[in-house]
Amino acid sequence: MASNFNQIIKSNLHPRNKNREQYDLEALIKAFPELKKSISPNKYGVDSIDFSNPKAVKLLNKALLHHYYKIQNWEFSDDNLCPPIPGRADYIHYLADLLKNSPQTNINKNQQIIGVDIGTGASCIYPIIGVVEYDWQFIATDIDSNSISSAQRIIDANPILKDKIECRIQSKSNHIFEGILNQEESIDFTMCNPPFHASIAEAKKGTLRKVKNLSGKKVKSPILNFSGNLNELVFKGGEFQFIANMINESQLFFKNVTWFTTLVSKESNLKGIYKLLKQSKAKHIKTINMGTRNKTSRIIAWSYKK
Repeated sequence: MASNFNQIIKSNLHPRNKNREQYDLEALIKAFPELKKSISPNKYGVDSIDFSNPKAVKLLNKALLHHYYKIQNWEFSDDNLCPPIPGRADYIHYLADLLKNSPQTNINKNQQIIGVDIGTGASCIYPIIGVVEYDWQFIATDIDSNSISSAQRIIDANPILKDKIECRIQSKSNHIFEGILNQEESIDFTMCNPPFHASIAEAKKGTLRKVKNLSGKKVKSPILNFSGNLNELVFKGGEFQFIANMINESQLFFKNVTWFTTLVSKESNLKGIYKLLKQSKAKHIKTINMGTRNKTSRIIAWSYKK
């Protein structure tokens, strides 16, 4: 059983990404037998996953975590966002490069790297990959108490994550760092995958387009192939406003954090983001391009350190 479906769409992933090449479906099924029921021939007659089916996508991601990351227990509500593992891993790998190659980081061999994941979600996926790949420590934050509870259950259920991830609830929904970090903490980086849409209507429109691209079918009432509740998908003002809030608040914690980073999905938001960063007096601003051939994204990183 083999699939060449992902050879094209994943070819631009980071060189250290475990899923840079096509999925080894036989190995994944061996690690996670439940995946087998979601594999069938695609329109080319090649065994593959139906990427428009959220249940199949979730099973694939469980299998990837079982096989490549030794995460045996990854359970959360189907209502929550189910993140694609290869893309999430890329953010972590590019962060590792940023920390290694920037003099602002000042990392020595024995220093414990500490990161903050803003909006960790019910899956806690970024901290999981960061712990397994680089033995980093994380503060995982979210405004949703159910997501924090879910993330904590995943941490408790996997010994490899023990004492590596601390969950913190953000009780002030209009704040990002305030109420999470205290003035004595020293953080190497923050990371975030901001809510993408400005409204429910915009989220639904984007889902319709995605389902059509994946399945070739027009659907009036789509199911999100990666699921996701409103907190994970929608923010008033969309991605730009969320990042603008983050930049504004980062100025209050410039002494605590070496690198602030965020994903930026919409290229049209970059001009405004760069303008805000220059106004914030950030001393270093970096753009790290990432993504597959089907989707381009980038990480924006800024630092107030000399």
